[in-house]
Amino acid sequence: MPREAPHVGWRPGRRTAALALLFAAVTLGDPMSSARAARPLKLVALGDSLTAGYMLPAESAFPVLLEKALKARGHDVGIANAGVSGDTSTGGLDRLDWSVPDGTDGVILELGANDMLRGTDPAVTRKALDTIIARLKQRGIPVLLAGMRASTNLGPDYVQTFDAIYPDLAGRYGLVLYPFFLNGVAGDAALALPDRLHPNAKGVARIVESILPSVESFLARLQPGAH
Repeated sequence: MPREAPHVGWRPGRRTAALALLFAAVTLGDPMSSARAARPLKLVALGDSLTAGYMLPAESAFPVLLEKALKARGHDVGIANAGVSGDTSTGGLDRLDWSVPDGTDGVILELGANDMLRGTDPAVTRKALDTIIARLKQRGIPVLLAGMRASTNLGPDYVQTFDAIYPDLAGRYGLVLYPFFLNGVAGDAALALPDRLHPNAKGVARIVESILPSVESFLARLQPGAH
């Protein structure tokens, strides 16, 4: 009598293992997406002395205080300080590639104050910022644009042309815009260094407090699946 062919269907052990894998796939989703979501977001603050922390202890610089504030609100994020005192928008463009390394998830772009103080043609500032944003977009790196405003002593034409740079670029590229980086700080001697231009430690803390909602909106765009 011929022997019965061996049964090659599901064995209990195989069935249990398969169900476990199915459950993991349903509950955990794409392993690569989960890994991306699990690691800290890496931001770069690309700016001038306002980012660098001019004349302040390193722990009082804007990127350090912002990172601390975000972590206190439950965000797993690291922020590199790519601020260079005295830098213009053109200077920021010149050093863009090495200031923003591969693997960066987002950039907080704060440049233009020195352009304004030097009376640089706003067209030059606009072109440099536009190029920075476009190059970062080509690399797949989103940008939060921190705006600057011109001093009124430069005249109404200059002020109008310069101040329009930031909302125009934000609209063109669909960026999160923080309209004025020194909002709530400019003109307040209690929040400035003796030069009356740069924020002191209390001034930087005020900047962080004010910009925090915009940064959180920006972080929401960086999450996997966000649009």
